[in-house]
Amino acid sequence: MEYRRLPKTGERISIVGVGTSGVCQSSDQEIQATAELAIENGINYFDMAAADFSPFAPFGRAAAGRREQIYFQVHFGANYQGGTYGWTLHTETIKRSVEQQLRALQTDYIDFGFIHCIDEMADLEKAIAGGTLAYMEQLKAEGTIRHIGLSTHTPEVARRMAETGLLDMLMFSINPGYDYRRGDYAIGGTDERMELYRLCEAKGIGISVMKAFAGGQLLDARTSPFGKALSEYQCIQYALDKPGVITVLPGVRNRTDLKRILGFFTASEEERDYSVLGSFAPQDTDGICVYCNHCKPCPKGLDVGLINKYYDLSRAGDVLARDHYLHLEKKASVCIGCGHCDRRCPFHVRQTARMQEIAAYFGV
Repeated sequence: MEYRRLPKTGERISIVGVGTSGVCQSSDQEIQATAELAIENGINYFDMAAADFSPFAPFGRAAAGRREQIYFQVHFGANYQGGTYGWTLHTETIKRSVEQQLRALQTDYIDFGFIHCIDEMADLEKAIAGGTLAYMEQLKAEGTIRHIGLSTHTPEVARRMAETGLLDMLMFSINPGYDYRRGDYAIGGTDERMELYRLCEAKGIGISVMKAFAGGQLLDARTSPFGKALSEYQCIQYALDKPGVITVLPGVRNRTDLKRILGFFTASEEERDYSVLGSFAPQDTDGICVYCNHCKPCPKGLDVGLINKYYDLSRAGDVLARDHYLHLEKKASVCIGCGHCDRRCPFHVRQTARMQEIAAYFGV
């Protein structure tokens, strides 16, 4: 397993976690076995926005005796009091549902408490004015919530909450379809979405990724908005390469699905490589570096993707990005303009010109 640290507080979080939307299809025994297999393989981050209440007790049993080793992402606004999933902004209903979830999980604290599924600015205002956010802040002050987060598909809503300084984690839908304006939740343009990822990294807000496969649509040529299928591993790597991303949370139905997802860690670079996107992504996305590193190897040893990322982050306001860049062994000024990266870039970025621009920006 590989881990990334939460920027503000340093928790080590597995780069692949588990979403529970699909596991509801399995038996109680299989749900617990799936959770246990995940923990045994080093997965320590679990999103509990499930389709119904069935995963909570099995996940609670799986966590028993090792609760401090794992992180639960619990949603304030997901209501399971009737057994099935419901969405609510009513604070008293939220309180009762969260208490129910804590009992089933056999825990008295929440690692990541999320304002749940806020896609409209009006709903965010209701969550604030109605007392949900204040209630969560109270629980954080008492130690019941360790971190406050938000789940949304809308960049504008995410930016609004990011600017408050309250967020430690954002749950956001990241996949090539949505980033290139294809699909039901493709909210915001390519530039707007990329700016959000950079803003999160600049402000030390981690991103947990939902819908990495666009609900499975990207995995089948018949439903892919590009007319061609991508693999699970390509989609996971795509999300992990975005600034700010800490963990990707694919939904699994059972141990079979989980074992296949875990294959990501033994997959070859070729199996993870998503540069094929350059052949069918919209033309108006040309010239945007997505840090895919398909330009490697650089004849002079430059890490072109990382150089681009630090440049974009610095321009987005990340004060640490400049220092990270300056500590690179080889900087943009080393570029000899040979054109190797230009020829290999699937997104038609003129990287040799970018290297000159970046060297001028940083002064080296």
